[in-house]
Amino acid sequence: MTDTTVEKTVKPSPGRAASPGSNKPATILKEHIVEVISDSGEGAQRCGQSLGSIAARMGNGVWTVEIIPAEIQPPARSVAGASGNRIRLGSKHVTNGGNETDLVVAFNEQVLLGRVRAGELKPDCIILLESMWRDDKNPAIVTSYIQTHDELVKAGYRVYEIPMEHECLKMVSDARRGKNMFALGMLCSIYSLDLQLAREQVELTFGKKHATVIKSNLMLLDAGHQWAETNLDFKFSLPAVRAKEPQIVVNGNTALALGVLASGMEICAMYPITPATSASHYLSEVFEKVNGILHQAEDEIAACSFAIGASYAGKCAVTITSGPGYSLKQEAIGLAVMGEIPLVVVNVQRGGPSTGQPTKAEQGDALTAIFGSHGDAPKVVMAASTIEDCFYSVITARKIAETFNMVVVLLTDANLATSQQPFPRPQFSETWVAPPIDQSAIHEGALPYDWDPVTGLSRRFIPGQPNGMHTLTGLAHDRQSRVAYDPEINEEGLRARSLKLAALQKTLKAPPVFGDESGDLLVIGWGSTKGAIEEAVEIMRADGVKVSSMHLAFLQPLPPGIKEAMLRFKKVITIENNWCDRPEDELIDENNRRYSALAMMLRSRYLIDVDCWSEVKGQPIKPSIICGVIRNKLK
Repeated sequence: MTDTTVEKTVKPSPGRAASPGSNKPATILKEHIVEVISDSGEGAQRCGQSLGSIAARMGNGVWTVEIIPAEIQPPARSVAGASGNRIRLGSKHVTNGGNETDLVVAFNEQVLLGRVRAGELKPDCIILLESMWRDDKNPAIVTSYIQTHDELVKAGYRVYEIPMEHECLKMVSDARRGKNMFALGMLCSIYSLDLQLAREQVELTFGKKHATVIKSNLMLLDAGHQWAETNLDFKFSLPAVRAKEPQIVVNGNTALALGVLASGMEICAMYPITPATSASHYLSEVFEKVNGILHQAEDEIAACSFAIGASYAGKCAVTITSGPGYSLKQEAIGLAVMGEIPLVVVNVQRGGPSTGQPTKAEQGDALTAIFGSHGDAPKVVMAASTIEDCFYSVITARKIAETFNMVVVLLTDANLATSQQPFPRPQFSETWVAPPIDQSAIHEGALPYDWDPVTGLSRRFIPGQPNGMHTLTGLAHDRQSRVAYDPEINEEGLRARSLKLAALQKTLKAPPVFGDESGDLLVIGWGSTKGAIEEAVEIMRADGVKVSSMHLAFLQPLPPGIKEAMLRFKKVITIENNWCDRPEDELIDENNRRYSALAMMLRSRYLIDVDCWSEVKGQPIKPSIICGVIRNKLK
């Protein structure tokens, strides 16, 4: 178990769950990681999300990670078809999904096997396994179940067989539609969570359903809670302190959507693509209430073009996509760069290349975002590092896009998109919102591209402004926006568009160093790896290791102060969720090694020997793995 401070729990006998005595003291924990897994459509994800929300309301630190199969509807009872949620519960603030799982609720043994083979469970993990398969009519299923159960017990896992189907059928005719709430009730009992808060969460979750649906789910919740209280021989408690300020619990995509609302952008154009689509689901419910328009285009190219047209008309728009969709948008993004039309593009990264791993996490699009498109097309590239950051980064992106008349690409990924975490409820500020569209008259003789020689900036002409009429195309143009192929004029435009990045860079602050300002090793990261990196650094520093970290919110332009920070450490390494060659591979040497994205940029920019380590397994990097990387680097 993790960080237990009271008596150890009783190990059950193999087979059926043991019956406890009447007195069941709770084991106090600092944290625990729980998984709820099932076939697709059985509600394990909803169960996990609800558990996270209940714990967060009680004041626990929470980070949830969705477990999503690659196929939309994989075969039932398949090893690769596990669908569910991973919930890290803590007595303090939690910043990432953590390490291996302490307790798992599995609706069948096959989805459980997938998690075991992936090495996701601790050696003594508690397994609550649906027992209905022991008595299935199909002998092959019975054999599979018994063999798997016995192997898990032999391997040291603490297996409890739970008659979830049997118990649910006492209340509902279709247990598949209610087993998840029975499991939620069990988990509320196991973790000593407030049952009344759980009931309120169920009512909220099913609030749009008929009253009979809400009633039946409440019955199942209570039944699961009572069954666990009566039949399980263990109980845990994670002390928590209620937040002093209001909190919200959302995933990264919902935070993005809320950021769109808060930024004052009124048009979002997108085409559905995993794992970005749920941002549009939330916007479709609320955007019209604030006079916003969510446009579902016929394809990714149309979505980007629609957003560019809306931005050209006067107010910055946003388009949201993932890796393959971003590739399709590249030519249109080049149009926005050439026309200097403000545009926010959100890329919720996923595994690639091609269709790759649509439901898995990866950070493979950094170089595409920075250097993609034909010709020189400078764009601002930001990376959100937390779920809260997904909200505020959209607001910042909109401000930069309109201030500098540029394309701003905001990178998130599947890890942030589907994970939940509580953070303080944002307090709205008028400064977030774009000012009214400028329709004041253009003074006589002003040029639509009157580039400032120092910053490259020029006043933006809005269609409809008196004296502001001009023609805009994607062709090279002069200051009057007239098509021009003169060598000097072409270079003048390229220079101006590039200078804007330098002008922005001058306004940025140096990224802070997490830990001491100097030492033996500096770990640099970006995006969703922040929580895991900083947790690993804290662990290693507690062991006396002189390691610190730095996390970058801007990838283009790179902020000031990075080189100075790197020079204060003996060694520098990046940790990323994109590919780099392994030095131990026989063919790899310093002449042919491919470095990970950020390491490549830092090496070329600052001419410093920056090493790199990456993991591209389609899942968040664990703090324990990063601890091992740090130890190896300092040998």
